[in-house]
Amino acid sequence: MIFRQLFDAESSTYTYLIADKNTREAMLIDPVIEQLDGYLTLLKELNLSLQLAVDTHTHADHITALGKLRELTGCAAYVGAQSKASCASGNFSDGQILTVGELRIKALYTPGHTDDSYSFLLQHDKQQYVFTGDTLLIRGTGRTDFQNGNARDQYHSLFNKLLTLDDNTWVYPGHDYKGWTISTISEERDNNPRLQVRDIEAYCELMDSLDLPNPRMMDVAVPANQACGNNPV
Repeated sequence: MIFRQLFDAESSTYTYLIADKNTREAMLIDPVIEQLDGYLTLLKELNLSLQLAVDTHTHADHITALGKLRELTGCAAYVGAQSKASCASGNFSDGQILTVGELRIKALYTPGHTDDSYSFLLQHDKQQYVFTGDTLLIRGTGRTDFQNGNARDQYHSLFNKLLTLDDNTWVYPGHDYKGWTISTISEERDNNPRLQVRDIEAYCELMDSLDLPNPRMMDVAVPANQACGNNPV
């Protein structure tokens, strides 16, 4: 497997490149439009054919590169079944397997940050990777106060789905604001302050008490991302 963790400094977004080293087929998770040229260069340098580009959810802090990647590479652009992005090539739903060469990536519906939030689970060479979008961050969790977010849904996504994965599963989040790049399920269970709650009511109280400003690009990014990164008509 070929794997790269890429970073957009402006939005603190991680994009993930996953490829089968034998077939040279690749996918990108959460690509950012400003990094488009870099993605294309990397694909060329590594001799990879982009087959699939996906978003974990409808982003509010940056514009996706799904549409442009599809236009320039011919890849499929997929979003979750709950997304309002009708421009996509197709949708994935909970439990669906996405195929890239011989690699199998399982979509996990993990709502709460938004109502269309997904994570992706990959097992390769006896190691599990989970790409958690904005549901589970390193020492944090995604906010739940807009885009049909729901703290109660997020609690179930965290405690009844993600935290039931193997302790040694590597956690790769959609963002990090401190420069951290990787964690594990057990490390987050033990050390993530938002997961040290007694029950669902305490989690909801914690999330409801956050007083966060809206993302700076929200009014632009959300409608653009519902159009796969293109300016909506």
